Amino acid sequence: MTRPDHSRYLATGPVRLFFQAETRAHISGQAREIPTNWEGPSMRLIKFTTDSDSTPQVGLMDGEQVVPLASGPQALSAILHSDDFLHKIQAAPAFSRQRIDLASIQVNAPIDNQEVWGAGVTYERSKSARQEESEQGGSFYDQVYRAARPELFFKATPSRVVGPNQPIRVRGDSRWCVPEPELALVISPGLKLVGFTIGNDVSARDIEGENPLYLPQAKVYDGCCALGPGITLASFMPAVTDIEIRLEIDRGGTAIYAGDTSAGRMVRSFGELIEWLGRDNHFPGGLILLTGTGIVPPDDFSLQAGDLVRITIGGIGTLENPVVQGRGT
Repeated sequence: MTRPDHSRYLATGPVRLFFQAETRAHISGQAREIPTNWEGPSMRLIKFTTDSDSTPQVGLMDGEQVVPLASGPQALSAILHSDDFLHKIQAAPAFSRQRIDLASIQVNAPIDNQEVWGAGVTYERSKSARQEESEQGGSFYDQVYRAARPELFFKATPSRVVGPNQPIRVRGDSRWCVPEPELALVISPGLKLVGFTIGNDVSARDIEGENPLYLPQAKVYDGCCALGPGITLASFMPAVTDIEIRLEIDRGGTAIYAGDTSAGRMVRSFGELIEWLGRDNHFPGGLILLTGTGIVPPDDFSLQAGDLVRITIGGIGTLENPVVQGRGT
């Protein structure tokens, strides 16, 4: 079986970290021990399987190889939700022994049984696009952009999430569907920000625009969300103002759209979104929170079956997915 070249998509190589104050401020109170001078394998975790073993495994990226850390359906959560996960990663017996080539594995979505939630209207560009698409509810989006309470919505169960190189889906009854490239927060049951990944919040703009009450139908369906390629531990991400986000869409082998933004353009902090989501909610399995999009293709654009969507976020890597349309299986 031919494997995709995962090294193209995973930010590889050693990391020398100097954690910056802007990230602390944006996290807003998510205190933890942060190394200020780290040299070694990049602290990026991936979830994967091999041809010989379908049991999910978790590994640490090390150049063009993966260092296996643990295996099992909940291995990723067990690592990320432990009180001293960084020490456990560094102390894992496999850390200094076994290596697996990236070319020999299948990288899966970095999710166990976490719920996936989304935040909306966190960028000015998103506010403008939502106002343009909705004839009846346009003023609501301007209000929520400026309000103390953010827009937060349920996005996906793990069964509706796809990983790298797996197809995202356009609803069969949608004629205006777009990808939404988003920085995703990986959050523990204790509501601590433990990592970051890339999210694609695929959305049927025509359905949502017809009536804001149709939002769940526009957002939640089989193949509506992609996550990956891995999780960069929170302490090892660049400053928020330095996190660049890029969206590229190919059709028939030709680039048809590209756009860029920065996570620094968000009007809300990570800590603010986490605090609101945690009000009167508990997440025993943890959660992944998509933080909104600042890249919106023009109104005459819609995804089509056969398109290829590529999202790159600094410090994490690239998430690439083909597009299909119609009923999920």
